Amino acid sequence: MTARREQKSERKRVEILRSAAWVFRQKGYFSATMEDISERLLMTKGSLYYYFKCKEEIFYHCQEYVLDRLLQGLQEAKTTEHDPAGRLGRLVKHHIAVITDDLTGSVLHLDFDLLSPPYLVPIIRKRDQYEKGIRRLIQDGVEQGTFRRCDVKLTAFALLGALNWVSKWHSPEGGLKAETIAHFYEDYLVGGLLAAGRVAQSSSRVLRSVTAAPTKAADQKKPIYQESNLAEESWLL
Repeated sequence: MTARREQKSERKRVEILRSAAWVFRQKGYFSATMEDISERLLMTKGSLYYYFKCKEEIFYHCQEYVLDRLLQGLQEAKTTEHDPAGRLGRLVKHHIAVITDDLTGSVLHLDFDLLSPPYLVPIIRKRDQYEKGIRRLIQDGVEQGTFRRCDVKLTAFALLGALNWVSKWHSPEGGLKAETIAHFYEDYLVGGLLAAGRVAQSSSRVLRSVTAAPTKAADQKKPIYQESNLAEESWLL
């Protein structure tokens, strides 16, 4: 297969994953069918089976796609930033960018433990790799005096919980852009870890963008969950 054909095939696979993620979010994993996915794509089931042999394989690759992007962000944070706060802040912003994407955000609504062991084991391995990488970033910050002393494992879990929950309430049609949310979370989560004497970067720019006067389009009547960037299902459930 030529490089051009490989690129075309890969683009098609990602298109399938994106459509499948939407179907999984709308119908749930167990209710979704290969026919639902093919109809969403306006392609035949036979064409879909050319790329993936079953629904579980598609779901596995959706999960893998998310984790590969997160691990890429972890590596970039470690290699491009020179201080612990900068590395963790970059990771936080990348994580938000990933989970507010329509493919990855939809997949995060579903538990990957729906997968059978052959598919589940490599996903858990990558998840653990990402979690340990975050713990290492926090530990480095504590050891260098950038972050205050804390339970590194619990702190990593708290940070991941806060980040992943964004996919539950964020709506692309809402007033808050993903970039604004990312900067706010960077200030809030990383700033909260800074040791005494360390000054967090001012978040006034972020707060101004959040509280700015609404545009004419925003003035129009909308459901409250759209005005506040909440998804239709309540985050309190």
